[in-house]
Amino acid sequence: MRNLKLTIEYNGSGFFGWQRQENLRTVQGELEQAFLTLIDEEVAVEGSGRTDKGVHALGQVASVKIESKIPLCNIKRALNNLLPTDIRIVRVEEVSLDFHARFSAKRKTYRYEVQIGEDASAINCNLIGHYPYKIDFESMKKASKLLIGKHNFKGFCSADTQVQNFEREIFDFTLSKRGRKVVFEVVGNGFLYNMVRILVGTLLDLGRGKLAESDIENALKTGERKCAGITMPPQGLYLKKVEYVE
Repeated sequence: MRNLKLTIEYNGSGFFGWQRQENLRTVQGELEQAFLTLIDEEVAVEGSGRTDKGVHALGQVASVKIESKIPLCNIKRALNNLLPTDIRIVRVEEVSLDFHARFSAKRKTYRYEVQIGEDASAINCNLIGHYPYKIDFESMKKASKLLIGKHNFKGFCSADTQVQNFEREIFDFTLSKRGRKVVFEVVGNGFLYNMVRILVGTLLDLGRGKLAESDIENALKTGERKCAGITMPPQGLYLKKVEYVE
């Protein structure tokens, strides 16, 4: 038995998310079909997280156990020849059998890209979010610091999130601006359902003047979803990197 660690890039526009679903096109489903074709084994490709419909990845990580003795140097090329062009295997490594892409992960970095202003992009409509209002960028940068640290993020996730513990830790939260595009990057030990999209929407609503820093503080204190901002659409979200302890 061998355990492989895959680093994967994909454009999520044409997928119903990561997780396999019967009769729907998913990233996990495409990967497992490629392995079946390559090594004639039915395998479970376990991702570090389940990205939603329309969400992209620059550095998704997955693990998969196989019996095949196919040389490691051939696996990446062979899989990329079998996979559709909107999924690419960036790297393949052989790791210990106790490694699991999800349960071994220590830090994840998500990026959200958004175009500011009245007109949305036609060319990049599946790759970037859109916020049609003027914003105060500096006030957003300042407010983002309130979110760093260990907090109860119940107020920043979907109401139907089914977990027992809403506490997560954000290690870093950065914003950059170039022309009409604003890029958010958030690093944490884990994220709740829709959490990144709501964090971004909250900061944008604050930059617009619809929310104040006190609203963010109240959302953290009370766990009330109504204190936070909108949920931004999925197409601007990218899973950038997943980190593990060596």
